[in-house]
Amino acid sequence: MVQSLVYNGFMQALVKTSAQPGLTLSTCPDPQPGRTDAVIRVKATSLCGTDAHIYNWDPWAHSRIHPPRIIGHEMCGEVVEVGPEVTLVKRGDYVAAESHLTCGHCFQCRTGQAHVCKNYRILGVDLDGSFAEYVVLPEAVLWKTSPTIPPELACAQEPLGNAVDAALVEDLTGQTVLITGCGPTGLFAAAVARTAGAATIIASDVSAYRLDLAKQVGVDHVLNATTETADRIAAAIRDITAGEGVDASLEMSGNPIALHQAFSAVKNGGRVTLFGIPTGSVSFDLPNEIIFKGIRVYGVTGRRLFKTWYRLAGLFQAGLNIKPIMTHTFPMKDFAQGFELINSGQCGKVVLLP
Repeated sequence: MVQSLVYNGFMQALVKTSAQPGLTLSTCPDPQPGRTDAVIRVKATSLCGTDAHIYNWDPWAHSRIHPPRIIGHEMCGEVVEVGPEVTLVKRGDYVAAESHLTCGHCFQCRTGQAHVCKNYRILGVDLDGSFAEYVVLPEAVLWKTSPTIPPELACAQEPLGNAVDAALVEDLTGQTVLITGCGPTGLFAAAVARTAGAATIIASDVSAYRLDLAKQVGVDHVLNATTETADRIAAAIRDITAGEGVDASLEMSGNPIALHQAFSAVKNGGRVTLFGIPTGSVSFDLPNEIIFKGIRVYGVTGRRLFKTWYRLAGLFQAGLNIKPIMTHTFPMKDFAQGFELINSGQCGKVVLLP
């Protein structure tokens, strides 16, 4: 194993130490690389809804996480050490990381569908993650990043990839798009749709704060589901689209009302992308909401490996603007403030700086 030339022996990290709410800022041993691993000095790491589930210790986290675990999976940083067989990166490289570590041998991996690998592991869930000063990762999941992208933006490339896949699973240039749910990934999807040439973008959410962020990334029409009834929102969408409905609905919330809105608003022959996760089962009128309308439905999980990452690099070169979505930055020691913001909904993306 390669001996590190840069560590002091110990680092600070946010650890889920026990099966209860919260995290602990702990002193942990510096990670060391295996033969095909690299150690990354984390420059920035952003908070995700998954991290909030773990922080709050909800039923999903209770069933999935086995403490102790350093959590976090959205990150960027500098390569500071590599194993002896690493060839894709070198010391000093600026990288982000794919958080899904795939097996490489299941049917999906061997047929170009690694994004739905049957045996994948998740950074910060199944192995120690990025809420730390250093993280060790296989070189195969590292993504060299342009030094022109600052860390507080570069760390969000992984969730941004979700939005790229959700929005661009089909071309939407010149099309009318509805986005239901303006959490960070929904906002990212709006920014991607704008950069990709969507003609008209409509967004709905229950939060006036997040609808304001949607305007800042180029959404043309915002509809507040708190102050407007479902019928009035449907009427507004019909008015905006001259009675036709939208070409594409991107459902990013998982809310049952929004799910039905997404299918109702799309025109015959349109498409619906489903990214938001409902908390329970949702019933549909399949004949009238999907079959008779001839709708194409896509379920999106993660990113296409690594097709989406290449596409994202091109979108940045084309002027993709996510700065308004990155609303808060904290030192890692102030992590509790970040999670309080996520739980309140009064934020876009929250970034921690180790």
